Amino acid sequence: MSAHSTDPARLEFGVLGTAGIADKAVVPAIAASDHAVGAVASRDADRAASFAARHSIPRSYGTYEALLDDDAIDAVYVPLPNGLHGEWTKRAADAGLAVLCEKPLAADAAEARAVADHCDRRGVTLMEAFMYRYHPRTERAVELAATELDDVRTVTATFRFPLSDRPNDVRLDPELAGGSLMDVGCYPVSLAHTVLGAPDRAYAHTGDTRDAGVDTELAGVLAYGDGRSARVASGFDTRHVERYRVDATNGWVAVENAFDAPADERLELEYEIDGRRGVETFPAVDQYRLQVEHFADRVAGDATPVTDGASAVANMRILDALSESAANGSPIDL
Repeated sequence: MSAHSTDPARLEFGVLGTAGIADKAVVPAIAASDHAVGAVASRDADRAASFAARHSIPRSYGTYEALLDDDAIDAVYVPLPNGLHGEWTKRAADAGLAVLCEKPLAADAAEARAVADHCDRRGVTLMEAFMYRYHPRTERAVELAATELDDVRTVTATFRFPLSDRPNDVRLDPELAGGSLMDVGCYPVSLAHTVLGAPDRAYAHTGDTRDAGVDTELAGVLAYGDGRSARVASGFDTRHVERYRVDATNGWVAVENAFDAPADERLELEYEIDGRRGVETFPAVDQYRLQVEHFADRVAGDATPVTDGASAVANMRILDALSESAANGSPIDL
């Protein structure tokens, strides 16, 4: 916990940026929890003020630095473009603030490692915002894979959506670490890494249909020395699809609407294990709120989050390998 807090059970968040994910998901999730957003910052003071008014946030700032100087803030949420995550996570840590940073933590694995080490040295909690990991359905799928599936051989995971009519979207900007792999492909990679561990080799093919300098489609294979494998896919060019399937010698587990799960719908997990076929249903839940609560619990207890700096570095190493493979057309050893 930072020195800023007067109530260890309640975090006051500062939000660095006014991105859509903050506006639509994370700030409402914080408001619905036992915690609060005390301030928001944007490089455009009017935009920050408008965001603050919309969400009943008491303070707004026209610079990120001004928010970090706010003594009432305990933690920051960083929803900036990918290429800015590392810098502002480190600057928040320098201010003694715990950090919940949007995925991916940094532009590459070397920067992710530097950021994680920096937060360790500053003694602040760091968590990468892979919200899907905190949904009970994800926790159940990972549990089934670990305890009831024998010898998991293959994971197949996909996250695609149409990024249409938005030629200036930050996700298409190579200077800000854009591309489908960084934006949504990191989810399938995270799921595969969670279930199978770190691969020995990665291979990928990409396309850039917008001539933007980033991948707008990616198909990748993660290979393991014992013959296990994962197939991951991401893209901005086709219809919305989010799914994964885990296959083992005695059965499988499959999930649809897998990552950005709706907060107002019951969700299902389907499986067949040892000849038993079934569907488990999960009540509607806001996984963003569960993510916020996990983060706050870890800050209060000075404990390591599930999606901590080390896991961010490990995931980023795989993303780097896929990118390098796509660039040079050959497999990359990890």
